[in-house]
Amino acid sequence: MFGKPVSLFTLFGFEIKADVSWLILAALITWSLATGLFPEYYKDLPQSAYWWMGLAGAIGLFLSIIFHELTHSLVARKFGVSMKEITLFIFGGVAHMEKDPPSPRAEFMIAVVGPLSSFFLAGSFFLLYHVGVGSGWPVTMTGVLKYLSWLNMILAVFNLIPAFPLDGGRILRSILWRWKKDMRWSTDIASQIGSGFGLLLIIMGIIYMVRGSFVGGLWWFLIGMFVRAAAQSSYRQILARNLFHNKKVKDLMVTNPVTVPRSISLEDFIRDYVYKYHFQAYPVLSFGRLTGCIFLKQLASIPREEWTHQTVGAVALPCDQNIIIGAEEDADKALEIMNRTGNSRLLVVNGDELEGIIALKDMLALLSLKMEFNDLEK
Repeated sequence: MFGKPVSLFTLFGFEIKADVSWLILAALITWSLATGLFPEYYKDLPQSAYWWMGLAGAIGLFLSIIFHELTHSLVARKFGVSMKEITLFIFGGVAHMEKDPPSPRAEFMIAVVGPLSSFFLAGSFFLLYHVGVGSGWPVTMTGVLKYLSWLNMILAVFNLIPAFPLDGGRILRSILWRWKKDMRWSTDIASQIGSGFGLLLIIMGIIYMVRGSFVGGLWWFLIGMFVRAAAQSSYRQILARNLFHNKKVKDLMVTNPVTVPRSISLEDFIRDYVYKYHFQAYPVLSFGRLTGCIFLKQLASIPREEWTHQTVGAVALPCDQNIIIGAEEDADKALEIMNRTGNSRLLVVNGDELEGIIALKDMLALLSLKMEFNDLEK
């Protein structure tokens, strides 16, 4: 949301990341619990106790969201849908699917396990709360357990609302998909409901703010904005995948890309290429053969006084798998790689021969034209 996510740890082969927005939210949650919720319900505790409860509540929320998204990822893996990372951001978390579910059943199972996992956590925390009360556990512990039980119940119920891209919206899409045998139509309907639900939340937020509940209203407003935008972008992603599904990389690539000779100096490279084309990475050629790639971020570690005698070939790095693709690969695979890695340009290679470059901006331009002429079926 606000920049490159920070990698936290890896669990069951999934990389857990946190957007900067989540780190801000965690601090706000800790503060609001320590100064608002817990002092309201549990009187006359030391101030330090409230802060420990607030921190425990924020950590519990963090683990609850990871558990929720992890169940999505594990079930998706079972159905052959690759999910390599889970990112926490200001409105919760998201497990990144590299492709759409292969069937309505897979979509249903991947979606429904999320709310079920939250219901499971809600019940587990509620049971622990009663065990703790009966066993005389400190109120600082039972209070946090009760809060986490209530919180996971709310997460489960909210996610069951049939508004895409919430889990309930994905469940609705799976049902419509099974009925009509048309994923695009099903996504359109579920996304329209999600967009409408987002608009409703926005209106509710404005009403709350007008009535004096500014903070609560602001949250509803922001969540509504997020749901509405996510619903609309999800449908556009389906359109894009449908458009590119039957095309090959060679159909969309540029066959005369900008390349850099390995023999020129870094000074010439910056003057004649970087300042002219503004790319973040360039393929490096020698006698017509691809020998590596040079990235702008490399230049930051090279002293400026060395630019005149240091050559491109001396600092070029091998082109890794995150930046190359074959000409006969499906275009939607290129889109998946771009989405996963954040690279907007991929080198189209055959051995050490550079056949072209496929760029996200060109793919989006084609998509825009197809949508303008209502020609997405071709």
